[in-house]
Order: sequence, then structure tokens, then C-alpha cells
Amino acid sequence: MYRRKSDGWLKHWDFILLELICLQGSFILAYFLRHLKWDMWTLDYYRNMALFLLADDICVIYFVNTFDKVLRRGPYRELLYAFQHTIMVMLLSIFYLFFTKQGELISRLTIVYTGVIHLVLSYASRMVLKFILSKRKGTKGDHSLILITSKADAVKTIKRIMRNNFSFYNISGLIYTDSNDREEVMGIPVVASFDEAPEYVCHEWVDEVFVVSKLQDPHISEVVQNISETGVTLHMELSGLTHIDNRMQIMEQVAGMDVITTSLGVATTRQMFLKRMFDIFGGLIGSIFTILLTIVIGPIILFSSPGGIFYTQERIGMNGRKFKIIKFRTMYKDADERKNEFAAQNQSKDGKMFKLDFDPRIIGNKVLPDGTHKTGFGHFLRKHSIDEFPQFFNVLIGQMSMVGTRPPTVDEWEKYQLHHRARLSTKPGITGLWQISGRSNITDFEEVVRLDTKYIANWSLGMDINIIFLTIVEIFKGEGAR
Repeated sequence: MYRRKSDGWLKHWDFILLELICLQGSFILAYFLRHLKWDMWTLDYYRNMALFLLADDICVIYFVNTFDKVLRRGPYRELLYAFQHTIMVMLLSIFYLFFTKQGELISRLTIVYTGVIHLVLSYASRMVLKFILSKRKGTKGDHSLILITSKADAVKTIKRIMRNNFSFYNISGLIYTDSNDREEVMGIPVVASFDEAPEYVCHEWVDEVFVVSKLQDPHISEVVQNISETGVTLHMELSGLTHIDNRMQIMEQVAGMDVITTSLGVATTRQMFLKRMFDIFGGLIGSIFTILLTIVIGPIILFSSPGGIFYTQERIGMNGRKFKIIKFRTMYKDADERKNEFAAQNQSKDGKMFKLDFDPRIIGNKVLPDGTHKTGFGHFLRKHSIDEFPQFFNVLIGQMSMVGTRPPTVDEWEKYQLHHRARLSTKPGITGLWQISGRSNITDFEEVVRLDTKYIANWSLGMDINIIFLTIVEIFKGEGAR
């Protein structure tokens, strides 16, 4: 899921927040300098004036767009913009005092002081924030970017990305379109040949791929098409534009270059913020329930099978990140070691999932002498998805989401074909579209991929809420889980 960069007035929300704080701080300080008191908030007309200044500031920011291209402005031009902003805010404040007939209640000197202090604070804060961002943009972030370009353009492109690295990319690898040379460039390794690029993206942690090439070549077009099949977010410089079928496409700027960005799913900053807030809220509630459940079922797990209460396993998260998933332990301690023993009984023959009709590794499960199956406490936990509750801790720390795709194990991921990787382009979830469409009864991995990619391409917060509601129904029915 690609978070589309905001291009509206909220694009520079950090500068806007700082501006609002500066104006309110200026008004408070101006009142103190005029009256030598800190009792401004006890006076109704000064409180009203403070609220008007807040609305006044937001209106000027929105309608005049005073922070447009703020990162590209030099110190003298920034001073001009700060002065213009202050004048407009003060003029609107004077009109407010005139029309509300409060000019005699509020000291004129306080308004003058406010304007002068605001100009100084606003300009200084903008310059300090730009200085901090300029220092950070040359550092590596936690967003893995693979750069695909010609050998001749590699150094120039890397420098340009780092010079405009406000998205804090970590250029984790370089791939040449016209050379098999594997020598590092500016400390960045050449990770694969151009023909190997799709397979590398499929089986490594890659958040985004940036293609900067002026070559219009059928072979390049074919390789780029294969990379897009993995579901990774793909940026293509307009000069090297290659048409990609069945993907959302948006025009934007990346590292100062005009690009076409394609992705399986696209969400705005606002949508991703709401999804994360939803996850935090759900994660907190779920974590509290997990603690209560641990008190009740923890001793039962320990009594039924020696070992820990919880089970952790390395899984593959969004775009190939590895993390430890947490569950209540429902299997005997040697379950992982015995997995190969039951490989022939795996209902998913391609090995991309592991599903048994009856799993004797689950606590309490037994095959009786007459051949019948007896289920135990572990089966009960799995049937009602109680074993999944500790994953709310994964949600809370941001490794998972309330709703997403099933995170594969490392050995399953290693067997992925290009189009299977597309299901990793969003955070894994405790539940998802495939869980409410049959849960463990689905043994065809291609059907799982189809449902997961459908979820990513059509995602909305309303869709998440609907899936959670249907998941609760499935849990109480206790159908489809093993």
C-alpha cells in the first residue's frame, strides 16, 4: 500500500503547526510585556482574541498558501514570506477588533507587540526547521529503495536523491540497466543484474523501486512490467516512462524529479493516519483482553504441555520486513521440528501454506486406536481464534495491522513467484478478506493471493470495519478454523 504524498496545503504540516504555536506564543508574550501579568486567560475578550488569531492564522495559511515550496526558499525570500504572512494576520486582526467593537478592550500596543514578536519567532522557527530537515535529508532512513539506472547516470542520480531526501529513503541497492559491474557506488551495493531485478525484489525487503532511465527498450519494458507484478511501489522518471497495466498511476515528484508512480493500492496520508489510529485503538483494547486471557488460560497451557505460554515465530511483514509474531502456544514444544514429518499430508501441495486436516502436534489432539480423532484444548483455542490475541501487541508496536494479509513464514516466502509477492505490499493483519471467506478451508494459495490483492487494491477504512465485524461472527460460529 503506497502512501501518496500530500500535495495540498497540509503537505508541510510541520511548518504549519510551528507557525500556529509561534503566533499563540507571540500573543501571550505580548500581553505579558504590555501588562506584566500572566492572567490573560482569565479575561474573556483576550481569550476570544486568541481563538480568532488561531482561525486567522489557519485562513491565511490555507487561502494564501504561504508555505508553498517552503523548502526551496532561501533566507531572504523566507523573510519576505514571513513578513507578508505577519502583515496579513495583523490586518485581519485589526478588522476583527473594529467590527466587533473590542478595540477599546484590547491594548493596541499588545497587537503591535504581537506582530513584531511573531515576525521574529516565525522567521526564526522556519529557518531552524529547514536547517534540521536539511541535515536529516542526507541520512539514511528506514524506507528501503532500490535504484535502477544506467551506470553512467548512477552517481548523479544518487546525489540528487540524497540532496532531496525528505522522504528519508535508504538506497539499499543499485541495479544497472546496461552493465553487469558489481562494484559499490558511494557505499551502495549493486545487488543484482537487470534481468535478476524482479526475483530480487520478490525475495528481499524492498519498499519502493525507482527507475531512472532514458532508454526506450522492449527488454527494459518487459523487466519493469515483471517488477510491477510483485506489487512493489514503482517510480518511473517521465523521460523513461513505461506503461504498466492493471496498476494505479499517479504523477508526482520524487527527489526533485517528475515521475509516474504505480502501485497495487494507493492511500492518502490522511487515510493511513486514520488506519494507524484505528490500529492503536484496537491494539490497546486487544492487549488488555490478552492480559486477562493470559491469567485464565496461561496455567491451562502450562498444565497441558510443558513449555512457555506464548509462541513466537519469524514471519514476513510488509514489503519483506521480518518480525516475530506472537501467539498463545497451541502446539507441543517440538511442533516445528516435526513439521517435515507431516509434509506429505499438507493440503497445500505447492508448499506456500501449511494446512493439515488433523494436526496431532496441537495440544490435546490424538489419533485413537480405532482411528478416530480426539481434539484437545489447543484445538479449542485455534477454533475460536483465541490463540491470535497476543498479536494485538504486534499491532500496537506497528508490525501488524488489525486488518491485512496473512504473514507468511520464511520458508513459504522463499517459494513465492512474482505475483505472490504482491500480497506483501501492505501490513499483515490479525484478520483479512481471506479469513472471512473460508479461513482454513481455503487450501488453494492462488485464491488467497487473489483475495489479498483484491483487499489491497480496494482498501478503505469502512472495508476494514466490515471485515472485523464479519470476523467476530466467524469466531463465534467457530467454523473453518483448525
